[in-house]
Amino acid sequence: MNKHQEKNSSFKVVSRLAHSKSKLINFLKRIVRRRCEWAIGIYIGDSPYKFVSPRNIRNPILTARDVTDLPASFIADPFMISKDNTWYMFFEVMNARTNKGDIGLATSTDGLKWNYRQIVLHEPFHLSYPYVFQWKNNYYMLPESCQSNSIRLYKALNFPMQWVFAKTLLDESDCVDPSIFRFSNKWWLFTTSITSNILRLYYADELTSSWFEHPKSPIIQGNSSIARPGGRVVVLNDRIIRYTQDDESSYGKQVRAFEIIDLTTTTYKEKEVKENPILKASGYGWNAVGMHHIDPHQIDEGKWIACVDGHRLHLVF
Repeated sequence: MNKHQEKNSSFKVVSRLAHSKSKLINFLKRIVRRRCEWAIGIYIGDSPYKFVSPRNIRNPILTARDVTDLPASFIADPFMISKDNTWYMFFEVMNARTNKGDIGLATSTDGLKWNYRQIVLHEPFHLSYPYVFQWKNNYYMLPESCQSNSIRLYKALNFPMQWVFAKTLLDESDCVDPSIFRFSNKWWLFTTSITSNILRLYYADELTSSWFEHPKSPIIQGNSSIARPGGRVVVLNDRIIRYTQDDESSYGKQVRAFEIIDLTTTTYKEKEVKENPILKASGYGWNAVGMHHIDPHQIDEGKWIACVDGHRLHLVF
């Protein structure tokens, strides 16, 4: 075989290998897909801006495999509250049967080791982001119920297991991740849209009275890096901390924090904190790709605990 024939033969071999590789890649694309797998973790910190994974536990502390009363695709959006020396965590459970979110419950005596209990709230429409809070000896939950074209308030009839619909706070068709807090003798409520690039603000004198949109609303418009709520709004005396998802380049990338420095029924001003991002992708493990939610609680001076979520990409055959 001369050099010219050898060169042609080598080219044919390379071409066949490239063609075979292309066919293999196309075949794998048909049978393998990437699934975003969300799970829940616990972080600790010394301020509402600095959180790390504790060394004495292994995150995530809850995954879809812990859900025992229905097939779950993933779990996310955790909120927790303490009552009688027990922590109660509520979170979205994506029901694999219905492809809609239900609200699940887990409990802990120390905030670090958790046990899944059961689904506590189910509706014909999707539920997520179960923002739980206490007011005047009653427990309330304000989950995202965007598919119902409204913001619906639930009240615990028998905490933590039994919840009943209490009132529609707003009849709006595009209200995502409603985040409620009380400040200066009024109730305040942030919401975003399904596009994550707008932040609206409402206020009311009483929890179940009429709600009004703030004259400065939308507070943010056309910026998906700072608009979408990313967990509980923290009120520390006169300080208000708003957490936000950074969804600019991809959904659920990281969490940032803003301090609201002026809030009245006519004014609004905030500033970004220097510690940002508060949460971000670890690059490996359960939160390799990103994190998008935090619910922080101060348990002592200079001591905080938070439930968070994170996600990774999982190959499904």
